[in-house]
Amino acid sequence: MPDKQRNWAYYLAHLHAKYEMPAVLLVVCDNRNTAAWASETVDFGPPEWPSLTLRPLVLGPDDVPVVDDPVQARRDIPLTVLSAVLHRREPQADAILKVLADALKGLEARDPDTATIFVELTSQGLGESPAAKTWRALMTDLSFFTSPISEEIREEGREEGRAKGKAEDILLLLDGREVHVSAADRDRITSCRDLDTLNLWFTRAITATSAAEVFAEE
Repeated sequence: MPDKQRNWAYYLAHLHAKYEMPAVLLVVCDNRNTAAWASETVDFGPPEWPSLTLRPLVLGPDDVPVVDDPVQARRDIPLTVLSAVLHRREPQADAILKVLADALKGLEARDPDTATIFVELTSQGLGESPAAKTWRALMTDLSFFTSPISEEIREEGREEGRAKGKAEDILLLLDGREVHVSAADRDRITSCRDLDTLNLWFTRAITATSAAEVFAEE
């Protein structure tokens, strides 16, 4: 990681030289070990007389509190967004996201554009973490949120609903025709989210005499 620190030093020097403005290096990370490494002060130049010192401002899980109180979330939405992102892999993540969603509903009435920005920042910050699934579910209830990400989320929800309905139709059809379906086979059907596959299984279920025929390879 030494290259990262050298790059940071270069970016700061470049910003200072080009824009003649003091710059602060802010490092945001949800990993405690990475946060500890990033917070180290690094000297550049001869050990006897360093010419440049890098002192990042680091925000990690231990630097930002868990914001799971609705009142605090409404009072400081930016802090709540940071709390959600930095604690995204921890058990408190869902609680943070729920109070954040409620706070954003209140903000929407006053400033929908800013509310949308916070939603987008949270979505990007959560990445592919487990908490992202909770956030995507909460976003389907935010009617004001109409960005491409929100539409994708809502379409995924509709797709999942169609898949769940098709799976129920398959099981209802097989049960009505008195075709034995084991617990494992039922789980395979209900857990499938691919509509093309479910449609194929439904077509086969119309005439199948066993679950094996429904799942038969092409």
